[in-house]
Amino acid sequence: MAIFSSSSTRLVVQGITGRDGSFHTRETMAYGTPVVAGVTPGKGGEIFIGPGDLTTPIYNSMDQAVSETDANTSLIFVPPAFAAGAIMEAAESGVDLVVAITEGVPVQDMVRAHAFARDRGVRVLGPNCPGLISPGKAKIGILPGHIVTEGPIGLVSRSGTLTYESVHQLTAMGLGQTTCVGIGGDPLIGTNFIDCLSAFESDQETEAIVMIGEIGGTDEQEAAEYISGDMSKPVVGFIAGQTAPPGRRMGHAGAIISGSSGTAAEKIKAFEDNGVGVANRPADIVGLVQEVLS
Repeated sequence: MAIFSSSSTRLVVQGITGRDGSFHTRETMAYGTPVVAGVTPGKGGEIFIGPGDLTTPIYNSMDQAVSETDANTSLIFVPPAFAAGAIMEAAESGVDLVVAITEGVPVQDMVRAHAFARDRGVRVLGPNCPGLISPGKAKIGILPGHIVTEGPIGLVSRSGTLTYESVHQLTAMGLGQTTCVGIGGDPLIGTNFIDCLSAFESDQETEAIVMIGEIGGTDEQEAAEYISGDMSKPVVGFIAGQTAPPGRRMGHAGAIISGSSGTAAEKIKAFEDNGVGVANRPADIVGLVQEVLS
């Protein structure tokens, strides 16, 4: 099985004709995920040319694209100023999942967009995230398909780069994945650690979970408490930014230490206090996974 995606995923790409949108749409098509439509206002009626003999129609609006293709998932590569509007348009169109790759979306815009999607029962992943991939089933975002393989490990991460590194190491050691999810590093995101952990707990094929956090906020501490009280499956973790100075943003917009609760030390302590094995380095994650599975 997988979480948030499946072999029934029917994808529409908003911003399909842009540089990033077109490149990653072709990668998604090549992986085997059905891209049933693209949306770029003003280019409706054109055809997007994918790899090999694959093509997909382009529409002017999400309403038209979804009504004519039965798309159930949207992937967004729209510039920051328009990304929140694209999320709301997608949520209004009737898709179940919106994956927003766009970085730099104003937080004030996302307050409205997340509320709009939540009121309609639509899950938003991101923004500023790499998306997700369920090996052998669906690739929705920019996670490279060649580093994943099917298996029993679920992975959820705030860091895209560390997602790639950890997945590569897991695959190299024969530890395949059910789903790999990058939730994004912005201060306000649609799907958090607990959402993913709960989904992995319910997924029959997931046997262990890797959770990669970073400095800033309290999401990791809240997730650690959830793991202790509500999960039966083992979770191992890593916290990025252990040498970051207080008050300075490191990488992601949400990776800033504004108090003791946002430090790496506090997050690591929360993990350890709630039975989560903590890797000192990303390279140690695989060893911890092997331990909990043995």
